[in-house]
Amino acid sequence: MDLRFKKIKWLWLAISVYLVIGIYLFNVTYSSPSLNIKIQEKNGQWFVIEPYFKKWADDNHIMSGDTILEVDGTRIEYDPKLKYDSVIRAANELLIMKPDGKLIEVKIKHLDIPQQFYYVLVVPFCYYLLSLFITVYLNYKQKNNNLINLLILFILTVSLAYVSSGASSRLDYVGVVVNRSTMLLCLVLLIHFLKEYFKFLNIKWVFFDNIKALYIIPLFTILISVLSVIYPSTYFPHSYIILGMFLILLTILLCIMTRGYLKHKTPQLKILLSSVIIPFLPFLFFYAFPVILFNHYLLSAEECSLFLMLIPYSFICTQLTERIFDMEYFITRLRHYFNFAFVFTSWLLLGLYWLTDLSISRMTEIFLFTFFSLIALFYIKEKIDYHKRKILFSTKGDYIHRLYTTVDSIGRVVKIEDLLEKFVREIALHLEIKHVYILTYDLQTHQITSTSTSKEYTQNQMNEIELEQLRLGDIKKTEHFYIAFIHQDMNYKRILVVDHNKSIHLKDEELLWLELLLLYVNNFIENTKMVEDLLEQLKHMKEADKSQLPWLNKLLWLRFEQEKYQLAQELHDTVLQEQLHIAREMDVFIHAKKKTDIQSGLAKIHEHMITSLNDLRGYCENLKPPLLDTLGLNAALEKLIQKVHKRADFVLIYTIDRLYLVDERLNLMIYRLFQELLNNALKHSYANTVEIHLLETEEGFEIIYSDDGVGCKMDDIILADSMGIRGMQDRVQAFNGQFFINTHVGEGMSIRIKVNERNHTHSYDYDTYNRRPAHSRG
Repeated sequence: MDLRFKKIKWLWLAISVYLVIGIYLFNVTYSSPSLNIKIQEKNGQWFVIEPYFKKWADDNHIMSGDTILEVDGTRIEYDPKLKYDSVIRAANELLIMKPDGKLIEVKIKHLDIPQQFYYVLVVPFCYYLLSLFITVYLNYKQKNNNLINLLILFILTVSLAYVSSGASSRLDYVGVVVNRSTMLLCLVLLIHFLKEYFKFLNIKWVFFDNIKALYIIPLFTILISVLSVIYPSTYFPHSYIILGMFLILLTILLCIMTRGYLKHKTPQLKILLSSVIIPFLPFLFFYAFPVILFNHYLLSAEECSLFLMLIPYSFICTQLTERIFDMEYFITRLRHYFNFAFVFTSWLLLGLYWLTDLSISRMTEIFLFTFFSLIALFYIKEKIDYHKRKILFSTKGDYIHRLYTTVDSIGRVVKIEDLLEKFVREIALHLEIKHVYILTYDLQTHQITSTSTSKEYTQNQMNEIELEQLRLGDIKKTEHFYIAFIHQDMNYKRILVVDHNKSIHLKDEELLWLELLLLYVNNFIENTKMVEDLLEQLKHMKEADKSQLPWLNKLLWLRFEQEKYQLAQELHDTVLQEQLHIAREMDVFIHAKKKTDIQSGLAKIHEHMITSLNDLRGYCENLKPPLLDTLGLNAALEKLIQKVHKRADFVLIYTIDRLYLVDERLNLMIYRLFQELLNNALKHSYANTVEIHLLETEEGFEIIYSDDGVGCKMDDIILADSMGIRGMQDRVQAFNGQFFINTHVGEGMSIRIKVNERNHTHSYDYDTYNRRPAHSRG
C-alpha cells in the first residue's frame, strides 16, 4: 500500500511540475509571434539586415536597409538584449522607417506567419498533450518498475525540451534554463534507461556503473544558464559549451548502443539504435554542427526538434509488449507501402512536369497529397483483402512457405506426445512468445491437466464452459490467454494456451497462420493415432504368431536394400568417378620423367579434389538436389550446366524445354541422367563439342545427347558393363522408357532416351542402331 501511494505521489508530482512549467512556456510563446529579424547598429540606428520569414517581410514591405525605430511601443535602443544578440526574436508591433523617411507601422499576428504558428505553437502544444496522455497511460497500464519510471521521466523531459524551444528562442530566462537543462537531462535519463534495459535483457553493461553521477551535468547546466541570465554577455559562449556537452553525451550514448548491438545482435537494441540515431541526424547536421563550425544554422532548432518527437514513442513500442515483433512488423509494412507510393507518385509528378506548367510549390502539394493518399489506400486494401479473401502481408518472407516449413517440421514425428511438444515449440518460435502450453480437458471428470509449470494458476483462470464450447478452428482471447482447439476424442479435448500477459496482441496474420496450423495438427493427430493403433495390432499379431508377418519383414528388408543400392549408385556416378580420375592423374605424375609440369598438374589435381570434396559434402547434406524442390527442374539443370561450363574444355550446346509432368519423380530421373551424361563427357569423351537437349513430346519427353569425341567400340561397352550407363539404363527402365546408344571409335557417341509418361506397359528396348543391349563405357 505504501509503495502504491509513493508511486501515485511521485507521478502527480512529476505531472504537476510538467504542467506548471509547460503553462508558463506556452504563455511566453503565445505572447508574441516569432520573427527572428537580423539587424545591425550603425550610427545609433538599427537597420534590417535579413528577415527570416521572407514572404511575410515582402508582404509587409520590409526590406534590408529599413530602420527599426520601435518594438512593441518601446524604442529599440532601450532593449538591453540587443547588445549581445542583434536579432528581433519576437514582437507584436514594429515601427519601421523606410530609406525615403516614410514610417510604416506593422502589426503582427500569429496567423500572419503560418510557418512559425505551426512549428512553434500548434505542433509543440499537440506534442505536449500527447506526452501527458501517454505518461498517464503508461502509469495506468504497466507495473511499477524502474524501466517504466525512467521512460515516463524521459518522455516528459523530451517534451519540455521541445516545448521550451519557443520561449528559449525569445531569450526568456526561464525558457533558456528549462531548454538547456532538459536537453542534457533527457540524454542522461536515456543512458540510465539503457543500463536498466541491458539488465532486463541480461546483457552486460559496457559503461561505468555509477550512472547517478551523470545527473551532475544537468545541474551544472542549470548553474551556467543562471549565470547567462545574470551576465548576458556569456549567453553565447555558454550555448557552445552546452552544445558540446550534448554532443559528448550523444556520442557516449550511441557508442554504448552500437557496441551492445554489434556484440549481442539483439533486435531490441537494433530498433532502439535506429530510433535514436535517425531523429538526431537532422539536429546534428542542420543545426548543431553548422552553429558550432560556422555560427549559422541550416534549419532552426524548432524545425529540427520535430524529428526528436519520434524517440519516446519508439521506446514505448519496446515496453508495452514483451517482444519487438509488432514494431518491426509495422516498420516493414510502412516501408512496403512507401516504396510503391513513392515510385507511382514520382512517375505522376514527372508526367505533370512535362504536360503542364504548374509551379514547383503546386507540384509539391500534389506530390504530398498523392503520396499519403496512396499509403492510406494500400493500408485499406490490405484490411479488405484480409476480411474478404484472407490475403495477408508477411514480414517474415513467404507466408505460405513459412506455413509449409512448419507443417513439414511437425509432420516428421511419429508419436502424439512428441508431435504436441514440437507443435508448442514451433508456436513459441514463430509468435516469439515464451508461455505456450497444452491443456488436456477430461470430458468426463471436467479436470484440467497442463504442461505448464503453473498448473493451479492456469486452472483457476480457465472457464470450463468456454473450453467445452471450443470447436475446430476456434481461437478465442480471454482476459489472460488465447485459447484454441487442437483435437478431441471420446474422452479428452486438447487445448492450445498462449499466455498474452495482457500485453501481447496477435495480429491477423498470426491468427490466420495459427488457425491453418491447428487444422493440420488435428489431421496429424488423427493419422498418428491410426498408425499407433496399427503398430499395436501388428505387435499383438507378432506376439501371437511370429510367422504371420514375414511379408512385412521382407518388405522392410527389400526397401532397405533398395535405398543402399541407390545411395551406392549416386556415389559411384559422382564422387567415385572423380576419385578415379584423380588417381589416374596421380599415377601419370608418379611415372612422369619430366618434372617441369608437376607443379601445375598438382594444382589441377588439387582443384579436382576440392570439387570432389564439395560433391561429397553435398551428398552428406542432402542426397536429393535441393533446387528441384525449391526452384524446379529447369533451374536445377541450369545450375548443373553452369558447373559443367566451369570445368569443361569443350563447347556445350544445350536446350531445356519446360516440362509439365504429372509424376514428380521424373524430375529427379531427368536430373540424374543429365548429371551422368555430362560427367561421362567430362571424363571420357575428349570432345570439342557436346550437345544435350531435353525436348517435350506429346506424351512425355526425350533426351538427346551427342559428342564428337573419341568414341569407343560397342563390344567394349558390353564387356566393361559400366555402372554409369547401367544406372541410366535402370532409371529409364523403371519408368518403362527407351534407351538407345550408338558409338564408334573416332566418331563420338550419341544417346537417345525417350519416356512416355502415360505408357506403363512398355518393356525394355534394345539399341535400335545395332540391336544390342545398351551398356556403358568407362
